[in-house]
Amino acid sequence: MKSSTNIVKQVYEIDVLSRENIMNQKGLVLWFTGLSGSGKSTLANEVETQLYQNQKHTFLLDGDNLRHGLNCDLGFSDIDRKENIRRVAHVANLMADAGLIVLSAFVSPFHSDRLEASKIIGKNRFIEIFVDCPLSICESRDVKGLYSKARKGIISDFTGISSPFEAPINPTIKVETDTMDLKVCAKKIISFISQYHV
Repeated sequence: MKSSTNIVKQVYEIDVLSRENIMNQKGLVLWFTGLSGSGKSTLANEVETQLYQNQKHTFLLDGDNLRHGLNCDLGFSDIDRKENIRRVAHVANLMADAGLIVLSAFVSPFHSDRLEASKIIGKNRFIEIFVDCPLSICESRDVKGLYSKARKGIISDFTGISSPFEAPINPTIKVETDTMDLKVCAKKIISFISQYHV
């Protein structure tokens, strides 16, 4: 992707720390990654609900929702997936700069793309959450009917079936949604981020 050379970064009077101070929290990005059907969006919703009840300022970015707008021009090829994550990472970074706790729920199947997202956002505020769930369980849930379509060849490049999922090797947090209760998973995440004084 070619970028313009005639641009200069603007410096603002109000910086990230000032925004965080007025919100009384640290801007963070909770990056939920896992197979379709693993429970990423459900878990992200539960974590946001609990944070909201604690009067924290949050925003949830969901893969399906962003593909209705910002990323509606992208398909599911490896190149488009990479661009999808690149755009999302920049949006999440801007929101974290505003002092928000951002919850990003995306399959984001490739290690290199998640690594690039962590570089864009900053490793000190990028929290990778691996929503681990066996493919067989995800497929048995299949609430959107996507696995069935992928098995029939109706959907190509589907993660877990015709496209790989590279599981995080050392995620910040790992939750196993096939054996752990939803609220327990959420509390584990919130307990971890409490060290950031949120």
